Amino acid sequence: PTPSPEPLLPIGVVAGHWGNDSGAVCEGGLREVDVNLEIARRVVYALRARGYEVDLLEEFDDRLQGYRAQALVSIHADSCIYPEATGFKVAHVEHSAVPEEEERLVACLVERYRARTGLPFHEGSITRDMTQYHTFYEIDPYTPAVIIETGFMLADRDLLVNRPDLVAEGIVEGILCFVEGSGP
Repeated sequence: PTPSPEPLLPIGVVAGHWGNDSGAVCEGGLREVDVNLEIARRVVYALRARGYEVDLLEEFDDRLQGYRAQALVSIHADSCIYPEATGFKVAHVEHSAVPEEEERLVACLVERYRARTGLPFHEGSITRDMTQYHTFYEIDPYTPAVIIETGFMLADRDLLVNRPDLVAEGIVEGILCFVEGSGP
């Protein structure tokens, strides 16, 4: 008898700050956690509708310890303190066990998210909080993982709040580019 193939690993989606804190809070009460969770739920729904097994994870989810997946994307939004700031950022862990895979995941997300949303990519403003994001050190080191800041909650608020399907689709397209091997 031939051995049965290993089941495909799931795709992990972290809703930034969910289950932990509010994240950034803007004047008027817009909370980052609410923006992140809305987008994350849409990403999960869209991927499941395409037949993928997907885990929706909290910021400090117990399941993240040693988590193995085809890919993991942690969804966040940027603060409201810079009125002129617009754009998105994507980063992977500083010292990666799978650098080529993570670079390809970043490239797929940057290309597809920028094309779908029209937002500029702000590589120069990627912070250590992103490249040293705690989740990167909790999951299995061979799980390709990134963190995305989907936009700024002030200048990009209309997109993030009123067009979450568009934001989610940009992320979904980036993930599919990576897992289906159709990208950069």
